[in-house]
Amino acid sequence: METEVDSLSQIYALFGTPYHCLESISKLRGQTEALYILTKCNNTRFEFIFTNVVPGSPRLFTSVIAVHRAYETSKMYRDLKLRSALIQNKQLRLLPQEQIYDKINGVWNLSSDQGNLGTFFITNVRIVWHANMNDSFNVSIPYLQIRSIKIRDSKFGLAMVIESSQQSGGYVLGFKIDPVEKLQEAVKEINSLHRVYSANPIFGVDYEMEEKPQPLEALTVEQVQDDVEIESDEQTDAFVAYFADGNKQHDREPVFSEELGLAIEKLKDGFTLQGLWEVIS
Repeated sequence: METEVDSLSQIYALFGTPYHCLESISKLRGQTEALYILTKCNNTRFEFIFTNVVPGSPRLFTSVIAVHRAYETSKMYRDLKLRSALIQNKQLRLLPQEQIYDKINGVWNLSSDQGNLGTFFITNVRIVWHANMNDSFNVSIPYLQIRSIKIRDSKFGLAMVIESSQQSGGYVLGFKIDPVEKLQEAVKEINSLHRVYSANPIFGVDYEMEEKPQPLEALTVEQVQDDVEIESDEQTDAFVAYFADGNKQHDREPVFSEELGLAIEKLKDGFTLQGLWEVIS
């Protein structure tokens, strides 16, 4: 059974153990090991069964486990997180391949009427804000989920407004940075990093190609012209005389053959009546 899903998270949004490797009896392959994957999409459960072409090979099951583990451990690169364990000793807990480009103190989160004072961390993967009085009051916004970053007017004055994608909840988050010049520099820096990330995203998954295909240039073979020299031979082949003349538009004029005592069609140049009788030497 096949179905369309909105995101990879729906594939792994499973109840209980998402996959099993069990002995099963298939109508096509008989008794064999099969991979069972249980999924849920739009409150509907689906079950997928896969069997390996190579009997007894665990590669199918181990590959699914490895991909699922990589997906589960890299959610911070993709998902917008609220009130997560992001800060340790007032410092951002960096992800693999993540680098801090800027740290801005005195940033107000405008999610409440009075605002909350906190700190901004700008990295090559995401934007993180946390409250100075409570580290657990925080938000992590990956560039992958950012829809737009603009400066807008609010009741607190000019503020940075970050809109997240609909997939992440469609949040509209406001942050105020004083003075205005510092706010403009921060917005410019975040937009620049956002463009760089969009061109070369970091998903937090490292992999190695076991069998790297060769480039097309290495597989292309130059066409070599055969060194063939056509030698002219004055001898004629008797079989050719009996072939259909493709360029012949009409019959040649009849001539009298003294050898046969009959009128025959005039022979082509280079052929003799005696040669026509010598088809096989």
